[in-house]
Amino acid sequence: MTDGKFRWAYIGCGSIAKNTARSILRGNHEIVSVYSRNFEKAKNFAEKHGARAFDSFEEAVKTADAVYIATPHTSHCEYSVRAIELGKPVLCEKPAGVNTAQVRNAIETAKENNIYFCEAMWTWFSDVAFKVSDWVQNGEIGEIKSVRMNYAFPGLMMSRDSRVLNPDTAGGALLDIGIYPITYCYNLFGSPLNIRCEGTVSNGIDTNETVTLGYDGFDCVLNISLAVLKEGCVITGSKGKIRIPFFHVAPFAFLIKNDGRREVFRGKTDYLTEFTSVADEIKSGRTESEFIPFSSTLSCMEIMDECRRQMGLVYPFEK
Repeated sequence: MTDGKFRWAYIGCGSIAKNTARSILRGNHEIVSVYSRNFEKAKNFAEKHGARAFDSFEEAVKTADAVYIATPHTSHCEYSVRAIELGKPVLCEKPAGVNTAQVRNAIETAKENNIYFCEAMWTWFSDVAFKVSDWVQNGEIGEIKSVRMNYAFPGLMMSRDSRVLNPDTAGGALLDIGIYPITYCYNLFGSPLNIRCEGTVSNGIDTNETVTLGYDGFDCVLNISLAVLKEGCVITGSKGKIRIPFFHVAPFAFLIKNDGRREVFRGKTDYLTEFTSVADEIKSGRTESEFIPFSSTLSCMEIMDECRRQMGLVYPFEK
């Protein structure tokens, strides 16, 4: 590992890879290698970002300080395990796998090899999310009474060959966007006492669901959909409430007390902050992220597995 810019190997070069690259290259990072099963795509992406394209995963990984995996969900675990076994730290796009068995495999491989592994959940690298957590944990709104979260985008209007709508790539609402409110509730309140999920499965994917996470004295009700555009979170307590209009990528959050006092916290949620935090953790010798610990990644996947069980959602490659 050099003392200069932190060197990334990009595995996958789709839309999320393009978005992260645009952000991190403004900081002390460089993309040195790119691998995709489609070499022409890898070559085009590499040329635009000053990197080198490889037709070998192993060769691409060897050139870098760490590996960023931005492929469809179904190959996240495979590439994470392969990179870890080559001795390279991994930042893997969410979800870290498509089921609990895959996520556990990746985490256990990281532990056995003493190599850093982290799920790329940028929300929880943000100071806004941590301020909300502080407000909740410090009793700023008193005893929690209810949590209501909406996260939806019109994914059903996307091209029919989009990975979001393709059951063969574990498409659907839950793994793509439902993971955000589920992780948010888990990071605030821990594992729920019970889980209820009612949703619609069509053409092999879930298009919408209402997930209710039951805690001692209150429920988190999460409405998730690929049919509309809507996002927001309201946490209501005995002394006030917290509003986060765009919780997964929050630029601000509001603390509203019952006595009329208000506080606004402003911050940022961006890829550069996420990648820089991960790079700093890797350089410091950590093998597990302080921001996204293994327990969070695994427990949230367990919740999603239970939601899928209740909806009867099984992907073709799992049958």
